[in-house]
Amino acid sequence: MTRPRGRPTNGKGVTRENILDCALGLLDESSGQGLTMRALATRLGVTPMSLYHHIGDLAGLLRALSDRVYAEALEGLSESDDPRTEIRTLLTRYHRAVGYHPQLTLAIFATPEAFAGVTRQITDRLTALLAEMTTEPLQWRDILIDHAHGSGLALVAVRGDSLQAQSLQEQYLQALDRLLASLSSRP
Repeated sequence: MTRPRGRPTNGKGVTRENILDCALGLLDESSGQGLTMRALATRLGVTPMSLYHHIGDLAGLLRALSDRVYAEALEGLSESDDPRTEIRTLLTRYHRAVGYHPQLTLAIFATPEAFAGVTRQITDRLTALLAEMTTEPLQWRDILIDHAHGSGLALVAVRGDSLQAQSLQEQYLQALDRLLASLSSRP
């Protein structure tokens, strides 16, 4: 007979970190289609309702995952006199995170309520930096973010081919540098 689901055995309760680890694994494995509260609960051996205590609903789970995955993009960024350098660093890190976990990016696109926390901070920081360089910061933000998303998501096609992945990353940086140079030369 199978054990009923609920609290894990041996007094080992499920933690927020366990939930996030498992959810990220499910998201990466399943091309994004397999991340549901029910599938996550099944994987963890608990009831779906027990997850809500730790992470809320699916949008809350996606916010928590994006906070974890994209946090590196903001780590150690210091206000500098050169917004171009800071933008390049921010977007390079963000691009890398999108490439590592593309299904998370797609899930956030599909769940607008998940756009908060670190993803919002990245967007706000980028917008503020662009405002120092152009009179069209929102338009340039959208161009640069869309470029990071498109190029980062393209890395899925070359998974397992490190040379091709490296080439795509180098192409992204070259294009980013050209975009930023174009932005810098605008009146």
